[in-house]
Amino acid sequence: MKKIMLSAIVFVLLVPLAAFTQTAAPVYFSGAIKAKRAAQYKNIVQNTITKNLSLPLNEDTEENWQDAFWAMELLHYKSPWADTRIGLAFDSLEKRTTGFQRALLELAYTSYSNRFIKPVTALLNKSMEVKIIAMCTEYLLQNNSFTPAMLAQIKKPTLVKNGKDSAILWQLFNRIKKQAGQKNSATIKTVLSTEFLKGRTVLYSLQRSNRNYPGLAVIRDSTGKFVTDDEGNVFSVPQLARSISNLPGYLTNGNTPQGIFRLYGFDTSKTTFIGPTTNIQLTMPFETSLQHFFNDSTITDSIWTAAWYKKLLPARLKNYEPLFESFYAGMAGRTEIIAHGTTVDPDFYKGESYYPQTPTMGCLCTKEVWSGEDGKRLQSDQQKLAAALLKAGPPDGYCVVIEIDDAQKPVTIEEVLSLSKK
Repeated sequence: MKKIMLSAIVFVLLVPLAAFTQTAAPVYFSGAIKAKRAAQYKNIVQNTITKNLSLPLNEDTEENWQDAFWAMELLHYKSPWADTRIGLAFDSLEKRTTGFQRALLELAYTSYSNRFIKPVTALLNKSMEVKIIAMCTEYLLQNNSFTPAMLAQIKKPTLVKNGKDSAILWQLFNRIKKQAGQKNSATIKTVLSTEFLKGRTVLYSLQRSNRNYPGLAVIRDSTGKFVTDDEGNVFSVPQLARSISNLPGYLTNGNTPQGIFRLYGFDTSKTTFIGPTTNIQLTMPFETSLQHFFNDSTITDSIWTAAWYKKLLPARLKNYEPLFESFYAGMAGRTEIIAHGTTVDPDFYKGESYYPQTPTMGCLCTKEVWSGEDGKRLQSDQQKLAAALLKAGPPDGYCVVIEIDDAQKPVTIEEVLSLSKK
């Protein structure tokens, strides 16, 4: 969503804590009313999916088909007829525009993980577009169908046209070689220590490497203490860092990348799926200036480099690759990743391990419950998070997203506290 302007930020910084509490004036989202939920679902299926996929596929209708792909991802929608139309789209994949290829590959990664290995492999071998090559590779890695022989295509020196291409390939190579989910208690302890981003308010989002399981958000104030609730316990709320596609964080619409984000201010959204609850504004390297990211107006340099980013890291973490994901995601062109609530119908995702949480296009998302009768907000972990952040002081500091291990379960506060003491 669009970032807030400076004047709005200054205003929000001065809003009293009472404005962010659960006992403030009721908040409503009329789109949550049962009849409207049903009408929305019907409209998306009939007019965005069925109508668009019924069109003949040609250069004039590619965008219609792309709209249908996105709608299918959002709803987790499948039908025998729609599956046939997706197969038809893959039949002409190689001659389609890059935008169409990206949209179709994203849908395939999301919903058809084993079905289109052959056409995806063919596209990988012919494409000269780095993002397409990366998406093809990720699809094949997902299916254990990527072979060492395919590295030759990825390593072609003529592929790299700019810094974005370099960032994407660097992250892709790391994905190919890495051993995901290794537990590193010492690293997590360092990140949670008072010496990490010392003197700054920090919103931590601690996640599993398998983003199908919700992570946990905790807040450390500028004195190095965790924010507590009214009963004196360390404050925490579950937070999902999974995108609808579940693509890795360096790719558009992928999961929230690990690493450091600048945190500055609150905003409210008018978009249908984020809703009216206060959200927390975040920016990545390259998305904003060095002066803003480091909160230092004396910086005269305007060029982002890894050396600048490393200044935020203690010595033992300066070469810890996972914490550089946000740096390379920003370099690759990702933007507008924030921490927000949700008005998406959770029933789209019944049966998923993260239900009733709802995935996003790559943001950090907390659970909200809305009345199906009148649209009133009944529960909001997002509002609790905003209030807790304000309790730590002005919303001005950093957000750090980091994976703690590959356990197949939600992150708990007991784990976080244990890791902070090891």
